[in-house]
Amino acid sequence: MLKLGDKAPDFSLMNQEGAVIRLSDFQGKKVILYFYPKDNTPGCTRQACAFAQNYAQLTALGVVVIGISKDSVASHQRFAEKNGLPFILLSDPERHAIEAYDVWKEKKQYGKVSMGVVRTTYVIDEAGCIEKVMPKVKPDTNAAEILAYLIGDARK
Repeated sequence: MLKLGDKAPDFSLMNQEGAVIRLSDFQGKKVILYFYPKDNTPGCTRQACAFAQNYAQLTALGVVVIGISKDSVASHQRFAEKNGLPFILLSDPERHAIEAYDVWKEKKQYGKVSMGVVRTTYVIDEAGCIEKVMPKVKPDTNAAEILAYLIGDARK
């Protein structure tokens, strides 16, 4: 897991429209980078919709929201359209960013062990460094927790 103050690994991945997006494109802006297991699953849908509900407040704070999973560009496009997601979804089927951010882990579910993305959120500061790490986040509260953190940070 990356730590506070670490330089955030740059990446180059395609978004839901097929455009190449790099983390370095957002130098000078704060970025919420959230990793999730799979499009159109109940938890991932609730998490994405919560970010969508808070999107106006997040962008008013000058924050960029990016979700990353292993799903394809086409899957992301359908997921975004179906749920009205206004933010960037990046496709990482080769797990470049997923592994660089150390969220590809062993998971246990119903006694079965498998490898997968552990739901994790990073806040990356304007200089491209890790400002906050939230491992094993809950899909229903992640967006609100991030917003509360950012609002609290903005008051300082």
